[in-house]
Amino acid sequence: MILAAGLGTRMQPLTGTMPKPLLSVAGRSLLDHALDRLREAGVETVVVSAHHHADQVTARLRARTAKDGGRPATVLQSEPVLLDTGGAVLEALNSGGLTRDAPFFVVNGDSFWLDGPTPALRRLTGAFDAQACDVLLLVARTATVIGEVGSGDFAIDEDNRLRRRHENEIVPYMFAGVQLVSPALFQGIHHGAFSMNLLWDQAIAEGRIRALVHDGPWFHLSRPSDIAETERALRDPLFGPATT
Repeated sequence: MILAAGLGTRMQPLTGTMPKPLLSVAGRSLLDHALDRLREAGVETVVVSAHHHADQVTARLRARTAKDGGRPATVLQSEPVLLDTGGAVLEALNSGGLTRDAPFFVVNGDSFWLDGPTPALRRLTGAFDAQACDVLLLVARTATVIGEVGSGDFAIDEDNRLRRRHENEIVPYMFAGVQLVSPALFQGIHHGAFSMNLLWDQAIAEGRIRALVHDGPWFHLSRPSDIAETERALRDPLFGPATT
């Protein structure tokens, strides 16, 4: 699933006329970059949530299908009322867009990264252990992130279990906008708008969440200036061409 329904308020004024996932980096929309990564990982069907300028998301998916032959196939989940991240995934599970039989990727529509030696999505698949966790987060080292990092999001112990940042603490990892999720994470939840953060906190308390540290560049696209900074970084020979 790709979460593309948010308002992107921090990216104003760019998001006043288009949804954030349709902003362009390296000549392609963020939505296309995410779909390309999922296609390369062997994903056959992707649910795309939409709310803010949903008509533009619809048009982009139709154009992609016409050009690329529908790989991966996309299912639009239009949200007249925002369901937030957790509510959007739950809606896709309830509608049958997402399977309840196996783990699935959830990718933020504004997440942009370059892969290391092994593609990040394949690394997540290889590292996921359903016996040990219900959700595996891709995290980035704040010291290597291109863009604003603040005080970070998480600390990680020697078993790759996460904990939240304490007040007035600086921690070395931040969520990279990609996760591999077991349907078991949503057990007992039937409807409503809510954040995935609520389920993460539950999984942290139960010891059912793990992290995988990204081994390539990750770009935090929060403000308009971050787009320009990312484009400058991608021209650096250190990164090479921003292929997908």
